Amino acid sequence: MVDVVVAGHICVDLIPTLPDLAGGFSYDPGTLLEVGPVTVSTGGCVPNTGGALHRLGSRVRLVGRVGDDPFGGIVRRSLVANGLDDSIRVIPGESTSYSMILSPPGEDRMFLHFAGANDSFDEDDLADADLSDARIFHFGYPPIMRRMYEDVGENLAGLMARAKRAGLVTSLDMAYPDPATASGGADWPRILERALPEVDIFVPSLEESLLMLDPDFRSSKDEPEGVAGVAADRVSRLGERLLGMGAGIVGIKCGDRGLYLRTGPEDRLRATGLFSDAAAWSDLELWSSVFEVEVVGTAGAGDATVAGFLHALLLGDSPEDAVTAAVASGASSVEAADATSGVRSWKETRRRISDGWRRRAGDPPGEGWSAHDRDGLWTGPRAGSG
Repeated sequence: MVDVVVAGHICVDLIPTLPDLAGGFSYDPGTLLEVGPVTVSTGGCVPNTGGALHRLGSRVRLVGRVGDDPFGGIVRRSLVANGLDDSIRVIPGESTSYSMILSPPGEDRMFLHFAGANDSFDEDDLADADLSDARIFHFGYPPIMRRMYEDVGENLAGLMARAKRAGLVTSLDMAYPDPATASGGADWPRILERALPEVDIFVPSLEESLLMLDPDFRSSKDEPEGVAGVAADRVSRLGERLLGMGAGIVGIKCGDRGLYLRTGPEDRLRATGLFSDAAAWSDLELWSSVFEVEVVGTAGAGDATVAGFLHALLLGDSPEDAVTAAVASGASSVEAADATSGVRSWKETRRRISDGWRRRAGDPPGEGWSAHDRDGLWTGPRAGSG
């Protein structure tokens, strides 16, 4: 028996060490630039969220696709080395996905991404045996998996519906779609309207939510870093809209601003079968601040945040404890350069919290928000409005 089936996007990350150049980094055709060693690691939802859940103490099963090439071997060996299973499908004739991450010192990162075998992942890649004896089905990154957003998300909705019919609680994470590609041009409002009735827990980032649902964000061509100034009321409206599309619980990851949580009515949550006290979880609006850490790397922090939240749900924790577990796992993740090695066991994480791990101080997220009796939490003006 496993606690969580983690399915979806998987790749190899190649991160060359770039020099600190006086004039900044630029692409100059016909020249040679001396660089340092390259870091090679697995990336994507499957190893990141699955690995973080494993380190917290959950039992996981992984579902994804790689090609029969050297990168595919790297993925499988890395999973085994980190205590995870090697049941990832090897697809003859296809290429394993990879990302080249250019991260010059003092500058923003740039990703060169090849979707590879992820693009042809569809509902048929999920076998009935993959869902057996499991409690939660978590799927990640449909915006960078072509078959998941084609045909107005038919495969995505079918995938989530299959997991629900099998009796699992369903969870969905997203990725930032490139506005210049077919993914960025997909009809995301219609895709989400089709998929979210089958999704119990929806955990996108603020950037992803804005790009997919907010025409003003699309037309202004804001960069992801521009969301730091997005008003709390705008975040609340996004949460309300996503609940209206059918999700049971919405968690919007807001980077170093924390985690926004909005939950649906009691009957919607009781239908999941996960909550012993669905009433305590219903019609909530919470905002959790982050814990203070020394940031080494941010890759996979969102995946670790999701893992912390799901692990807390499996333990039957309260909403306040669940959002705290989420931001604690995300904070631990950024203390290491890779996505998962900084994540502690849940026993260690809980001890760190109880020993007085400091949260980032700050003002209320916005007008109408009030301090919760739990440190680092705020209650929103829409709480109890369901």
